[in-house]
Amino acid sequence: MTDLRNYASVTAAYWAFTLTDGALRMLVLLHFHRMGFSPLDLAFLFLLYEAAGIVTNFLGGWLGARHGLRLTLVAGLALQVFALLLLSAVSPGWTIALSVAYVMAAQALSGVAKDLVKMSSKSTVRVAVGDGNQGLLFRWVALLTGSKNALKGVGFLLGGILLQWLGYREGLWAMAAALAVATVITLFLVRGDLGRATQKIVRRELFSKSREINYLSAARIFLFASRDVWFVVALPVFLYSSFGWTFDQVGAFMAAWIVGYGIVQASVPAFLRKTRTAGTAAAAARNWGLVLSLLPAAIAVAVLPTEPDFAGLWPQLASFAPLALMGGLLLFGVVFAVNSALHSYLIVAYSDADKVALNVGFYYAANAAGRLIGTLLSGLMYQYFGIAACLATSAVLVLVAVVFVVPLAPGQTGTATPASP
Repeated sequence: MTDLRNYASVTAAYWAFTLTDGALRMLVLLHFHRMGFSPLDLAFLFLLYEAAGIVTNFLGGWLGARHGLRLTLVAGLALQVFALLLLSAVSPGWTIALSVAYVMAAQALSGVAKDLVKMSSKSTVRVAVGDGNQGLLFRWVALLTGSKNALKGVGFLLGGILLQWLGYREGLWAMAAALAVATVITLFLVRGDLGRATQKIVRRELFSKSREINYLSAARIFLFASRDVWFVVALPVFLYSSFGWTFDQVGAFMAAWIVGYGIVQASVPAFLRKTRTAGTAAAAARNWGLVLSLLPAAIAVAVLPTEPDFAGLWPQLASFAPLALMGGLLLFGVVFAVNSALHSYLIVAYSDADKVALNVGFYYAANAAGRLIGTLLSGLMYQYFGIAACLATSAVLVLVAVVFVVPLAPGQTGTATPASP
C-alpha cells in the first residue's frame, strides 16, 4: 500500500529546501564574482559544499536506516537555516582569503543539509511505494526528481532577483525565515519511522554493495561531473563577463535551463513507455548516454571563435556562437534529464525497501563526488582554457559514464535485475 501522506509531506519539504538551495548558489556565485573573485576562487567556494555531500550521503544513509528518515529530513532543513544565517555575516571588508575560508566552511554546512534532505526524500519514495510496482516507482521517482530540479531553476532566478533588488545579506535573511517556517511545519506533518531498517545494520553493509549499485554509482560520478564542469562556474561567469548580462539575466537563463531539465525529467516515464524494468532502463541509459556525449563536443567546436586564442578561426561563424551555445546547452539539458531520470530510477529499483536508505546514501555520495570533480574542473578549466575546453571535457566525462552503464544493460554478462525483498 502506498503512503501518500508522508510522500506528499516529504516532497513539499524537499521543494521548499530546493528553492533556497538554488537561490543560494546564484547569490554566492554572482555576489563574490562582483567582489573580484577569480573563477578558481569561485570554484573553491563550493568545494567543501560538494565534499561534505560525500560524507553526508554515506553516513546519512546509515542514520536514516537506523533512526528513520524523519530525523534526517528535519535535521537537514534546520541546518540549512543555520548555514544561511552564517553566510549573511560575511563582511565586504574581509580579505579574499578570509572570505573564501569562511564561505567554504558555511557552504560545507549547507552541503550537509542538502544531502540529508535529498537522501531522505529519495529514500521515502521507495518506502512509500512499497514492493512490486516498478511502473509506479519509476513515475514517482521521476516526478520527485523532475519537480525538484524545476524548482531549483526557479531558485536560480530567485537568487538573481534577490541579489539585484534586495542585496546579498537581506536576501539570505528572507530565505532563512521562510525555510524556518517550512521546517516547523515538516516536523508536525511527517509521521512514523520512515525508512528505519527492521534488521540490525552491520558495518560491512556500509561498504559492501551489489555489483549493480557499484556500477551505477561509478557512472553517476562521471555523469554529474560532465554537467558541472561547465555549469557551476564557467557558464554563469561567461554570460556575465563575455555577454555582459545582468545578475537577473544570468539567473533567468540558468533557471530556464534547470526548469526545463526538471520538466523533462518528470515526463520521462510518459515517453519511455517501454522502460518498465531495470534491464530496459539500463539499456536506455546506455543509448541516451551515447547521444549526450555528442552534444558538448559539438557545442565546444561552435564556441571556439569566442576564445581569444581562436578569435580568427572561422570568423564567419563567430556571430553564431552565442546562439549555438544557448541552443546547444538547452538541448543538452533535455538529453541529460533523460539520463538522470533513468539513473535515479535504477538506484531505487536495485534496492530493497528495508535497506534503501543505505543504497541511496551510497549512490548520492558518488553523485556528490562527481559534483566535486566537476566544480573544481569548472573553475580550473575556465580560468586557464576557456568555455570550449569545459565543454570538451564534458563530452569525455559522459563517455566514461556510459562505460559503467554498459554492463547493466540486457545482453551483458550478469545482467542486473531489480532487488527483491
